[in-house]
Amino acid sequence: MSPEVISIGALLVMFVVGTVLPINLGILAFVATFTVGTASLGLTEDEIFEGFPVELFLTIVGVTYLFSVARRNGTIDLLVAAGVRLVRGKVALIPWVLFLVAALLTAFGTFTPAAVAILVPVAMNFAYRYKLNPLVVGMMVISGGHAGAFSPLAVSGALVLGMVDKTGLHVSPVALFTASFVINLVLSLLTYVLLAKRPVPLLDQDEAADEDEDPAVSGRPDWRQWLTLACLLGLVVGALGFQLEIGFLALVAGALLALVDMKRQEKAVDGISWATLLLVAGMMTYIAMLEKAGVIEEISEHAANLGAPLVVALFLCFTVAVTSAFASSTAILTAIIPIAVPLLLSSHLSAAGLIAALAVSTTIVDTSPFSTNGALVLANARGVDARRFYRQVIGYTGGIVALGPVVAWGALVLPWS
Repeated sequence: MSPEVISIGALLVMFVVGTVLPINLGILAFVATFTVGTASLGLTEDEIFEGFPVELFLTIVGVTYLFSVARRNGTIDLLVAAGVRLVRGKVALIPWVLFLVAALLTAFGTFTPAAVAILVPVAMNFAYRYKLNPLVVGMMVISGGHAGAFSPLAVSGALVLGMVDKTGLHVSPVALFTASFVINLVLSLLTYVLLAKRPVPLLDQDEAADEDEDPAVSGRPDWRQWLTLACLLGLVVGALGFQLEIGFLALVAGALLALVDMKRQEKAVDGISWATLLLVAGMMTYIAMLEKAGVIEEISEHAANLGAPLVVALFLCFTVAVTSAFASSTAILTAIIPIAVPLLLSSHLSAAGLIAALAVSTTIVDTSPFSTNGALVLANARGVDARRFYRQVIGYTGGIVALGPVVAWGALVLPWS
């Protein structure tokens, strides 16, 4: 049996076992990584360790710790109350405000995971305080981030346009941005209409009582809350303005705030989502191992050699969607565009249409709990049964993986080919 078949088979077994049995999928992924990597793919332990997502690990630890500190001293409740006043008490508008803020941040140059890392903790507290569906709120923040992610000023937009320009093909920046914005807007609208009233997987009463330890907010902020707001502002400026590592910034800010409020922050470290970290780190290490062994590239090349250009385009959209659900969407984009260029040069497919479809298919699946954005939603959800909420996120992402590439292909490739 080929190493590729063994690798994909092990992945499927992990999903089945991790879904049916009460064992963290990340543990299974680490076991499979070392077993498949050494026995089947011939990798050394050092090569396997290279795939551990250190940056993502620090981001989730830092962000969830900082916002745990901010929640315990009442600052998050202050922000939530201010947000409700901003929409004049119309709580149903909050997800749409978050969508637009995320889109503006990424459209003007913020890297999507950074924008999501800043907004998701506050968004999840909005959802908890005002009984909004956390799945809807979290997914709309992610969709908003991707709605603006392909503007000419954005990181992803500049990357894709720069790569295409080197090939002699032409893709309109306006067309790329519009395609991503419209599809993510429609996705958010469907998410809101279909899921906003769906039951939330709540904790039982005892666990919910333990979860609700926030101090009541009344009157003006105290000096610790002003300091927390200053730290959050510094986090935004440092991450967005100076491109500093958001995980390190959050840890520095969290440590400072804990030192000036040690009695109340003694258990702030409990707010770090260790189960999510284990899950994401294990799965991303496994996928990184497959990338290093060339399994992912081989799957992409098989998809590119299927025959009719329209069929190949559809398979490419599916390939990047499935792969990006477990790996970096930026890395997938840089890998798939060179594969798509020969197809575009030898066929009548629309370059703008296919590139936009690939960009959309790659990014809309970042709702996956194995991507940075989805992991942040999972890690910051409050008042929910973590296992059932994880299944909801997986189900939502599965629907997007199944339908998203077809919609992107049908709307962007088929009409102009």
